[in-house]
Amino acid sequence: MQRRAFLSGALGAALASLYARTSFAQSDSHTMHMAPGPAGMSDARAMPGGTMPAPAPLAAADALTTGAPLPTLRTLANESREPGRFRATLVAQAVPRPLLPGQSDTPFWQYDAGTGTPDLGAPVIGPLIEVREGDTVEIRFVNRLAQPSTIHWHGLPVPPDQDGNPADPIAPGAGRLYRFTLPAGSAGTYWYHPHPHMLTAEQVFRGLAGPIVVRAADDPLAAWPERHLFVTDLKLAADGTIAPNSMMDWMNGREGQFLLLNGALRPQIDVTRDERWRVWNACNARYLLLAFDDGRSFAQVGTDGGLLAAPRGNVTSLLLAPGERAELIVAAGALPSRARLVAAQYDRRKMAMMGGSLPAEPTRALADVRFASGAAAPGAAGTPPALPAQLRAIAPLSPFRARQSVVFSEAMDMKAMHQPGASALSMPRGMQFMVNGATYEPGRVTLTSRRGEVEQWSIENRTDMDHPFHLHGTQFQVLARERGGRHVAASYLAWRDTVNVEPGETVHIATIQREAGERMFHCHILEHEDLGMMGTLRVV
Repeated sequence: MQRRAFLSGALGAALASLYARTSFAQSDSHTMHMAPGPAGMSDARAMPGGTMPAPAPLAAADALTTGAPLPTLRTLANESREPGRFRATLVAQAVPRPLLPGQSDTPFWQYDAGTGTPDLGAPVIGPLIEVREGDTVEIRFVNRLAQPSTIHWHGLPVPPDQDGNPADPIAPGAGRLYRFTLPAGSAGTYWYHPHPHMLTAEQVFRGLAGPIVVRAADDPLAAWPERHLFVTDLKLAADGTIAPNSMMDWMNGREGQFLLLNGALRPQIDVTRDERWRVWNACNARYLLLAFDDGRSFAQVGTDGGLLAAPRGNVTSLLLAPGERAELIVAAGALPSRARLVAAQYDRRKMAMMGGSLPAEPTRALADVRFASGAAAPGAAGTPPALPAQLRAIAPLSPFRARQSVVFSEAMDMKAMHQPGASALSMPRGMQFMVNGATYEPGRVTLTSRRGEVEQWSIENRTDMDHPFHLHGTQFQVLARERGGRHVAASYLAWRDTVNVEPGETVHIATIQREAGERMFHCHILEHEDLGMMGTLRVV
């Protein structure tokens, strides 16, 4: 069923007769790019008349080097010596970095510790925050950008006034203290990123994102060596600047031509024994269908909110929507071998400018992996024990006290989108991405819940493309998926905070909010969030 609303159908039909479907291809060769404005202000808010400068070509696919060892993520140091307390400073600032030979430094925005000097020897990824269940976390945020910003602690069960919501922006030059205590049961793989309204997409694609690991005292996989894979992508202009969003980026969500692992393009990974991998999809809009190109399997042991009840063995591919995370066990094997870790082809049904969908992107290499020979038997010295059959207990949420309904929809006004200069604006005209029939407005409450009540939510996608649903402040359990009257129960129980919803599909989840206040829920394609596909949940 065609659900995408093209509001100016006659004009769209006329334009379609003049342009082929591929005239607005994913290369963005017909779209406008701009150089950053003064003091890190890169969009039309820094330009007279609110328009972008002339287009610039993108960097060639081979402009960045490949094959270096996978960079190790830097770790944010704990400034506190008090047991059970983590105290640190994060500064968001513009940091030029040499990237393209013969070009000016690339003006990334990045998170750094409050040392006064950016760490140019580390990946542009924000430092890893490693804490434990029960810790009280105090992080002072300093905003040295020319835009307001926040820090959202994606997936963590933090109080509403500490969650970096768009209603609580930090002005340029200002700062604030975020403070929260991590409850028992919150061990898992999380991340942090900005969340200011209409600025989130840009701040993330310019580099503002970092990983969080919350550890448990009784982790059954503590003996496994651990590897962190933080996936981002980079859309780079040939002059070394980070290209702004084009019209197609706003429509579909931004996908850069460089797919990076810990800030590196196609690095080398050496696996000498079985490893526990934590993987983050921190891209604005790119979906990652993780797989090895030789078809070898791995085990999935965790999702957004921590470990599964039991491992899922013999997995050969795993889809991570934007914002999702996973924990995997990757075996070294008994014989030496090589494989590519790839983002396999996945069709998320991106829009074409004249209607219909663009073809799916081809498979992209993430890393080259060398597996060692002669792996020692489980339990031998220097190797982890056998993978436990049970990892932790997960009780289903029930009984349901209330129900909530969320509907994703979109409308494209082709007449407005094709007005002269429309593609040169910082926020494009004619696009509406909606929750329950309306675009986001600050101060307007979309849904109301009661604290401590278990609710069943239905998230319905009435568009023609995939949208990942994210709920702040809590985790949820996926109960079932429904399409065309067919109801399919979830195959395993897990804690999540982000779930993909395909076109024409309704996903049913169970969740509970434990603190009063206002929470956000939205599509985690960040361009769609900025354009209005977000709502406010008031918890009373």
